[in-house]
Amino acid sequence: MIAVLLIAACSRSSAAPPAHSPSPLVGGLTQGLIAYVADQGVGVLDPTTGKSTVVAPLPPGAFRVAGPVWGPAPNVSHPVLYFTLHDDRPAETRTASGVVPYDWLFRVDPFAGTIEPIAASQDSQSEGPFGLVANSHYLALTVGCCATYEVDALDLTQQSGALRPLAKPPAQPAFFTEGAAPGDSGLLAVREFGTGSWYWLNAGASVLNPFPLSLGPDDGPIAISADGTMVAVAMPSNGPVIEPINSTLPIATPSGASSPAATATPGATASPTAHTSPTSSAPKRVNSKLQHPDGLAWSPDAQQLAVAVNGDIEIYNSSAPDGTAPAHQYLSGGNVIGIAWSAPIADQTFASVKAAAGPQPQVDGLLSATRLPAQADTPQNRPLTKIYVWQFDSTKASPIESITDATPDVLSKYPPLNAGVVFHHWAATDAWALQGGCYRYRVVITGSVAPVATTFGLAGNTLCSARPSAVPSTQASPSHS
Repeated sequence: MIAVLLIAACSRSSAAPPAHSPSPLVGGLTQGLIAYVADQGVGVLDPTTGKSTVVAPLPPGAFRVAGPVWGPAPNVSHPVLYFTLHDDRPAETRTASGVVPYDWLFRVDPFAGTIEPIAASQDSQSEGPFGLVANSHYLALTVGCCATYEVDALDLTQQSGALRPLAKPPAQPAFFTEGAAPGDSGLLAVREFGTGSWYWLNAGASVLNPFPLSLGPDDGPIAISADGTMVAVAMPSNGPVIEPINSTLPIATPSGASSPAATATPGATASPTAHTSPTSSAPKRVNSKLQHPDGLAWSPDAQQLAVAVNGDIEIYNSSAPDGTAPAHQYLSGGNVIGIAWSAPIADQTFASVKAAAGPQPQVDGLLSATRLPAQADTPQNRPLTKIYVWQFDSTKASPIESITDATPDVLSKYPPLNAGVVFHHWAATDAWALQGGCYRYRVVITGSVAPVATTFGLAGNTLCSARPSAVPSTQASPSHS
């Protein structure tokens, strides 16, 4: 029986208008840029010159990072970078100060020098998101732990929106995200927890489809070439392998369903069964002397494969025999753990790359905005403290922005988000409850103290309706009503 996966609309907004066609520049990035995550932060590297620069600096050891990946953004003609953070600093306890761990999704424009928080989710149970993958349509990742791993996704074609679950136990099996078909495809390569079986998670049709290759439970991640015909697979040992793949929508009907888009009763828990079609060509090894790669990425023309391995970036000619030395090796000793290679960026040059501020100000700003008032932060008052949180779009006037107390009438008209006290802070408890952009949050803290009302936002506290333009601020310092 195939497990059918429910996907909600990723945004209440209409699709982003198509960006204008870029005009080529002399010295434009015809070979694209290689993005990476290393000790110093998120950076980009020009594969034609080997020059690199950090565009989102990170303090060593403070955060656990996944990504980066390239994807589109509203109102820009070039690709931008997405990555996730998990706050890895010591967590607070009842008797000690510390942080409330959050998962974050950030977007960095390496040519504008801007960084924007997309969403944040309180997470004290896991080590943060992993398996971040993207194409020009969807971004997807895995969150959770143990048998509760879930796949969440963001529709990158929308102006704004929330991360939504594609597969969430116990209604659906637990999956690990391993790769994405190129272009605007909805096909995400996933591996099932427990069985190790591989599938296409079809975000567009809300179903699972058979995966065209026979891969093992310890294989992955994978990278698929821009034309969708070749895949590089990270193997448990002896480096990556390259083999052909058909990354178009599978024609075969999933087992137990009448069509690829068939649906079943929501809440079904049966594990899916896929009929794979192994490729007839033997896999080609890139360099059998390598260990398991941390990341793989194809050049735009698929003539080269970038491998993040042993903390370095190694570039291999894809047609070279097994064991051939890398054509280039970059960032030796930088502890590179993730890479992505963009399409050609004809209207930009490496000289136009700009560094953004690091994400820590936004992370710390949320911690400041969610700290309990001193009178409520006592062993006697914390159990009595009530938290009420409402989200509103600050591009227009909203009655929510002037709420001062959680009266029965207010709660009836404007149901709040789920939220509660976490030692010395409070947190919205639903997954990815907090969004960036022009969304703002009205908070009322009461119960143990006289009602205290505040307003804050991930991307800044000033309402977008109060600005000359609705461009989110990169500052996130708290403000009080």
